[in-house]
Amino acid sequence: MADGFELFTDRSVVAMRVNGELKDLATTVGDTDVVEPVTIDSPDGLAILRHSTAHVLAQAVQKVNPDAKLGIGPPVTDGFYYDFDVAEPFTPEDLKVLDKEMARIIRSGQRFVRRVVTDDEARAELAAEPYKLELIGLKGHPTGGEAGQDDNESVEVGGAELTIYDNVDPKTGEVAWKDLCRGPHLPSTRMIGNGWALMRVAAAYWRGSEKNPQLQRIYGTAWPTKDELRAYQHRLEEAARRDHRKLGVELDLFSFPDEIGSGLPVFHPKGGVIKREMEDYVRRRHIEEGFQYVSTPHITKAHVFELSGHLPYYKDTMFPPMELENSEYYLKAMNCPMQNLIYRSRGRSYRELPLRFFEFGTVYRYEKSGVVQGLTRVRGLTQDDSHSYVTPEQAPAEIEHLLNFVLGLLRDFGLDDYYLELSTRDADSDKFKGTDEQWEVATNVLRDVAEASGLELVMDPGGAAFYGPKISVQARDAIGRTWQMSTIQYDFNQPEGFGLEYTAADGTHQQPVMIHSAKFGSIERFFGVLTEHYAGAFPLWLSPVQVVGIPVADEYAPYLGGILTQLAGAGVRTELDTSDDRMQKKIRTHTTQKVPIQLIAGENDRTGETVSFRFRDGTQENGVPIADAERRILDAIADRRQVTTRDDLFA
Repeated sequence: MADGFELFTDRSVVAMRVNGELKDLATTVGDTDVVEPVTIDSPDGLAILRHSTAHVLAQAVQKVNPDAKLGIGPPVTDGFYYDFDVAEPFTPEDLKVLDKEMARIIRSGQRFVRRVVTDDEARAELAAEPYKLELIGLKGHPTGGEAGQDDNESVEVGGAELTIYDNVDPKTGEVAWKDLCRGPHLPSTRMIGNGWALMRVAAAYWRGSEKNPQLQRIYGTAWPTKDELRAYQHRLEEAARRDHRKLGVELDLFSFPDEIGSGLPVFHPKGGVIKREMEDYVRRRHIEEGFQYVSTPHITKAHVFELSGHLPYYKDTMFPPMELENSEYYLKAMNCPMQNLIYRSRGRSYRELPLRFFEFGTVYRYEKSGVVQGLTRVRGLTQDDSHSYVTPEQAPAEIEHLLNFVLGLLRDFGLDDYYLELSTRDADSDKFKGTDEQWEVATNVLRDVAEASGLELVMDPGGAAFYGPKISVQARDAIGRTWQMSTIQYDFNQPEGFGLEYTAADGTHQQPVMIHSAKFGSIERFFGVLTEHYAGAFPLWLSPVQVVGIPVADEYAPYLGGILTQLAGAGVRTELDTSDDRMQKKIRTHTTQKVPIQLIAGENDRTGETVSFRFRDGTQENGVPIADAERRILDAIADRRQVTTRDDLFA
């Protein structure tokens, strides 16, 4: 018998897996146990580091404000948070005080010590913590909050036993603080080191429900080293520079008028150009890939969503129903049910399959105000929604066809770093409809296609939609962040719900398989991701203004205007700046607006029938013959090329 401290002397090991379960290093293991080290820089190790830092934050808050009541404090992507019920909201000055207190606790080297307690013992010890008392009643079955979303209650309870972690003073052996927690934790606060920081404060409803009290949430981050913390902070600064909400204002692309409502964007003329280019592209590509354009209304009777099976699962995220003519009508939250009705409008033969429908369908989802975020999480969104109706035998080839379509689209928009995620069902959950055999067949088809693509494949257990598994393409942007983009879903449930059939070659009536695919996902979200990927400096083909003309003096405006008119006739989006601003100010203005090409003309250009180029990075190419200039611009647009510097056009 030995514990983890005896088994692993490497200080980078902060916990261990015993027979597959995460355990503290203080856990005693037997000779037959399978034991694996967990290092601090592994995903599990980072989560343990961050969860331990969250405990230190909570201890510091209650040291500074003993009346503060504890919520929960889980690790999250790149950091952690902890919720508190306090009389007054936290201020930046409060965070400075908490920062100092946390540093003191970390330096003191308190030990995290696990204790198993009964429900009654936990209630007695935590009698002054009302939110902890509520969680004790959830032991064994954390629910994920009122809205059915994971709110990290499992960091506190959810297992077969309750445990409390004591923060023990190493010198006196006294308990300095304690918290209800499943663990595991670092052996000592000293192992947190100096790679942590408090980030910001936000409001959050207890257990994610607006019916519950609003708490104060403090966000923080923690990394194994100070250098990794600095690198993360640099990434945050870069992300802030690229924030599409900020760039949307600066570049006059879109806005969110309060008069319309939260999460409902309007696109300004410049943003409208980009959106139209996206729509024109994807409409043309769908037609090239064998899809037929359809259109469906924005509202429908509730019965349609009952047939599809959506209502029981999505009702909470749909706008409330409208009572009209003794019927309930809903704003549509998804397009697939209505496309099923188009399929069902007449008899179908196997000779028609694959039958592919596509539409730009605007859908409405009642996202909570706390999760609405710019264009990436909205309440009104337009999907390039398509559905393929196929025989079961055709499904693998159709999914491969759709995946190639998706990857080609992403590359055309400059996203070429991605991997695949396969979302499957949780066999222990009653959320998923269909038989074991149906799910096995569907999952295997998707897995086989994904593996044959040669791309990295990551599993997402339990992440499937209720009606079938899905492949999602996870794309990395210019600064390494991952975004879920396109999705392909295998659906054997909705065809059954709608009674969809086709006449097979032998004359029998068979049920088709329905393949959902969205290439952009939503146009709004894709727009937001592209804006951040390019930091607002869109490729030439997408730029609202592709070429701006800047005459050296007013007398050269007619000459330059003639060149721009010629370009406009070839389909190039141009502007001529005839403002009273000085030439250098015009250059700064259009550089700030991220116009990819500035054409400048003076006496030498007019005399030689040439034009001069200036690019976003300040590089130039002077004296380019007009015909050559036009050819280079049109070629770059046709190639969907990013044009930032001279070499992008003249290399």
